[in-house]
Amino acid sequence: MTTSKIGLLPLYIELYDLVASDSRAGIQAFYDTVADGLRRQGLEVIAAPVCRLSPEFRAAIAAFEKAGVDALVTLHLAYSPSLESSAALAATRLPLIVLDTTPDYEFGPRQAPGRIMFNHGIHGVQDMCNLLLRNGKHFIIEAGHWHKSDVLKRVARRVVSARAASAMGCARVGRIGEPFQGMGDFAVPAAVLKKTLGVTTIAESGGTIKQLMAGIRPAAIQAEMKADRKRFAAAKLNTEAHRRSVHIGLAVRRWMAIERLTAFTVNFLAVNRKAGIPIVPFLEAAKAMARGSGYAGEGDVLTAALTGALMAAYPETTFTEMFCPDWKGNTVFLSHMGEVNVNLLAGRARLEEMDYKFSDAGNPVRAVGCLRDGGAVFVNLAPLAESRFRLIIAPVTMQTARGRDRMKDTIHGWFRPSMPVADFLADYSRAGGTHHAALVYGHVAPEIAGLGAFMGWETVVMA
Repeated sequence: MTTSKIGLLPLYIELYDLVASDSRAGIQAFYDTVADGLRRQGLEVIAAPVCRLSPEFRAAIAAFEKAGVDALVTLHLAYSPSLESSAALAATRLPLIVLDTTPDYEFGPRQAPGRIMFNHGIHGVQDMCNLLLRNGKHFIIEAGHWHKSDVLKRVARRVVSARAASAMGCARVGRIGEPFQGMGDFAVPAAVLKKTLGVTTIAESGGTIKQLMAGIRPAAIQAEMKADRKRFAAAKLNTEAHRRSVHIGLAVRRWMAIERLTAFTVNFLAVNRKAGIPIVPFLEAAKAMARGSGYAGEGDVLTAALTGALMAAYPETTFTEMFCPDWKGNTVFLSHMGEVNVNLLAGRARLEEMDYKFSDAGNPVRAVGCLRDGGAVFVNLAPLAESRFRLIIAPVTMQTARGRDRMKDTIHGWFRPSMPVADFLADYSRAGGTHHAALVYGHVAPEIAGLGAFMGWETVVMA
């Protein structure tokens, strides 16, 4: 993963430059100290001139946007009138982190009165945060002394969440086929996704993939097949079935590049010879997730966007579904027809030809195996009434198969929730959890909750 990048916005008031200009050197020194401290946390810091008036704030934020920062971090160097900054902050799509800190650790009776000038930024924070809330701008605030607390470390952790939020807000999801008819839980109109989340839906036009397939050269197909045989267990794989799956996969990959897609979704029932898409691109979905692109099945743009956003911050992510409860073992069985991030399987993924019976498409090749064990987070984004969303986060422990694994010819895995499985399933549905979700490896539930805060989603942690 590349280094996270922030724009550090210094807030100040023009009045002090007019009546106490000799304070400016100390003010700038504190800004530089905090910037250096954030760099020591592993962040790339894009600096800005001290901002006092609306045009200065607009210019600084525009520069941060142009630089492609993952988050905007505010730092009050003194009081700053909120109406100078709040409109520009509310207008930007950049995730916003408010750093509430001051130069001095102590401010008791023995403090020199002259230090008030350098340590009274907290009421500027209060003024600004009130306006941000009134303008509908979601933010995360971290407070503490810059040196005597872990506040800079906390800000750095929040930037990872901000990266996911940035990715969600500019997601471009390709959709092959209309969403699966009758599946209502993830059904959100494309216009609503764009307006509320910033997600753009790119529908495959019906002939695009077919045209792109015609342009894929045999040499490219052979090269990809050769790479697959090195990467996967494929000794018994039907060569012609493999060739067909690679051919459609390379066309989908090309489509993603042309449209600058961050994720894609396929309704397998829309894949047929009449539509010009002869094979369900299961193998390419698996490879795309391994490359860091989002995916979801059945035409689910919402979960594809979520998976892609999580991928931007946590590459060890996959699309998945809860399929069956193991009441006895207190686990939940995960699976899907043909899509998984192959980087997350225990051992080497195996390629197999699937006996496909759902449409007149040919048999696809898919990668199968068991999801590896370890700590993980099950993540779902549930649509609610009035175009609202709820982020459901469940810390889980993944379990690999022990002994004989009769599921070895499928994509599969089991997780143990942090509560009895019956309680877990009931609570999940009470919260409105949908049947499509993402699985993220790592103990990162608090960081993923930050994504919900940046996006303004109600967040439920099932722990």
